Amino acid sequence: MHPCISSIAKWHSRLRNFSSANCKVTSLILHESSNGSNLSSSHMDRTMSNMYATSCEKSPADTHKDNPVSDMLFDSFGRQHTYLRISLSERCNLRCQYCMPAEGVELTPTPQLLSPNEIVRLANLFVSSGVSKIRLTGGEPTIRKDIEEICLQLSSLSGLKTLAMTTNGITLANKLPRLKECGLSLLNISLDTLVPAKFEFMSRRKGHDRVMKAIDAAIELGYNPVKVNCVVMRGFNDDEIYDFVELTREKPINIRFIEFMPFDGNVWKVKKLVPYSEMMDIVVKQFTQVKQFTGLERIKDDPTETAKNFRIDGHRGTVSFITSMTEHFCAGCNRLRLLADGNFKVCLFGPSEVSLRDPLRSGADDNELREIIGAAVKRKKASHAGMFDIAKTPNRPMIHIGG
Repeated sequence: MHPCISSIAKWHSRLRNFSSANCKVTSLILHESSNGSNLSSSHMDRTMSNMYATSCEKSPADTHKDNPVSDMLFDSFGRQHTYLRISLSERCNLRCQYCMPAEGVELTPTPQLLSPNEIVRLANLFVSSGVSKIRLTGGEPTIRKDIEEICLQLSSLSGLKTLAMTTNGITLANKLPRLKECGLSLLNISLDTLVPAKFEFMSRRKGHDRVMKAIDAAIELGYNPVKVNCVVMRGFNDDEIYDFVELTREKPINIRFIEFMPFDGNVWKVKKLVPYSEMMDIVVKQFTQVKQFTGLERIKDDPTETAKNFRIDGHRGTVSFITSMTEHFCAGCNRLRLLADGNFKVCLFGPSEVSLRDPLRSGADDNELREIIGAAVKRKKASHAGMFDIAKTPNRPMIHIGG
């Protein structure tokens, strides 16, 4: 019997000690003209403006009525937070340029990082208060030797519906069967280029073939969709957008194009940013030249969704755009972050953090921890400051925050 399965009873015993709204679809089908020519510029501009519109207009407060959320997870704007991202490590086996400064980062000493029991206790506190989804991030979460044990404990929490993970895929292929047995239900794999030489340049490491193997392994294990995160940067991989979309033709892959975001040390410049509107133009223009292309349809999104999702006729997978910079989704934000060092962060782009590790280790009970969390959530701002102000605001490198 697999160790993950045989130890379920043990972890259940330990855990006992720890104290979708309807959405109007906005879809657009683009057709080639009868003579096969491209869409006119003016027509494309009109269709683009329609397509960019958010497809869901209900407020987050109308969602998840079947999963009561405590006041601790409501901010002062009525947003309820049911999604917790937990960074398991500040360490990574890649050195991606948009994530880690060239000179590296100072890592938190291991004793100051959350232990597995501390992670589970805090996670249980969030889940018992209404969090229904947890995503494990890093650094690189799979480099932790106790990743299977952590997945098993978290997936066993009563009330948790989804356990997801974002990974660079380097060591994933061999570990994934056991992780799935231990309750990992959703998977995002980061991949910014389909060209091995570019991969090595961007990540400062080899391993492109291992990432591709991990994607195929996830498909074989039944993950559907396998989400592939691609940070688009002008002059680096913006010429590969069409090639990434082609991956969705035969495979259940959701390609997620992400606008380049500023963090400490990643030398963010607005000239590197390829906005959502431009990415969409590339997809539409290139596919309207393909005879078998018959349409691009906007998919119904949950009001808390960060991505704008599309289906291409004849493709098994889907295409999404995460528009953090040019068209933020703060009004529907339901995400909170627990960093590897135990700091709690209510906004990815906000510098404010509060420690949960210190009061936890000082003997704080669950009610005291809830008060700290609730106060931080109530201080969450209506939206982030905008990309130019974010670029000037002190924040941690992404590898410290968690992807």
